[in-house]
Amino acid sequence: MSEPNTTVADPTNTPPGGSSSSSSSGTNPLKNALGGSAGRSLGLVVALGLLVAVGAITSGDRFLNVENWLTILRYASILGVVSIGVTFVITAGGIDLSVGSVLGLATVVASLTSVQLAATQSSWLLMVLVALAVGAGVGLLNGVVIAYGNVVAFIATLATLVGARGLAELISGRSTQIVTNRDFSKAMRGEFLGIPVLVWIFILAAAVGWFLLNRTTFGRRTVAIGGNREAARLAGIKVKRHLVALYVLSGLFAGIGAVMMLGRTTAGTSTHGLLLELDAIAAVVVGGTLLIGGRGTITGTVLGVLIFATLTNIFTQNNLDTSVQAIVKGTIIVVAVLLQQRFATKQPSKRGG
Repeated sequence: MSEPNTTVADPTNTPPGGSSSSSSSGTNPLKNALGGSAGRSLGLVVALGLLVAVGAITSGDRFLNVENWLTILRYASILGVVSIGVTFVITAGGIDLSVGSVLGLATVVASLTSVQLAATQSSWLLMVLVALAVGAGVGLLNGVVIAYGNVVAFIATLATLVGARGLAELISGRSTQIVTNRDFSKAMRGEFLGIPVLVWIFILAAAVGWFLLNRTTFGRRTVAIGGNREAARLAGIKVKRHLVALYVLSGLFAGIGAVMMLGRTTAGTSTHGLLLELDAIAAVVVGGTLLIGGRGTITGTVLGVLIFATLTNIFTQNNLDTSVQAIVKGTIIVVAVLLQQRFATKQPSKRGG
């Protein structure tokens, strides 16, 4: 799934007479292709391939066997779904620091004894709906505060991060709530065509996210708002309403991640999703979505998630300290942002929270 390049050329840079200083680059289609979304995706694929080679060299068959790859994909699936929601928010020039806490809160509420009892008497899908409702509800709160309360997104979602985690602790009493609904566990831990259900959910979420961002008016408006919020407003886009929808979407994907976490761990706890928001933002940025907004890529996000999941697996396979892993992740993020600043062709514009 390749994605269109959203960068718009500035016509004012064309000198009189119709000639352009960039005309020479136009005669090199390979350079143009590698400078766009295809080039960025190719770079991520190469990086992922190098990681696979490192894993094969350091761990051999333990890394290359099918079961280990399924483990990597299971780990990547939850982070991947959450990251897709975050991609939309960052593409519009926002940020959502609350997704990890929202995921934890949703697992706690969905695994309450009363909810599980009602699900046993009706359908396990009730637990799914509760988790999605919690995620979308918190996302709605974020969106309204940011869009209509004019609160900076960083501050608003940081407050939600703390508040949602605290609420999850109060509801659960800081204890682990076991999922007793066997139908739910069986459905979430099953396989289809030899591939875990969690991975299929990730694939479906990625496909829906890609289509929404690249083939719909909703996606085009998201990119426009991220590129220049005031220009988007003057063009007739209801910016505030759209921002609310974006944060609801981010919360909804966090709710889906909560359902997957419940299925994977068979437990709901306030510690689920701890620091997940940082991994999600890192995967989105490494994938090529601009932190300042105006360009987003679901394909890049998926590759970024796979890179971090593979890296984590390599460290685990080689029994390396988690502190070293954190240092490597931090280095990757800094390098990715520096490369964005170096190669991004859009002009940064002022925008509110």
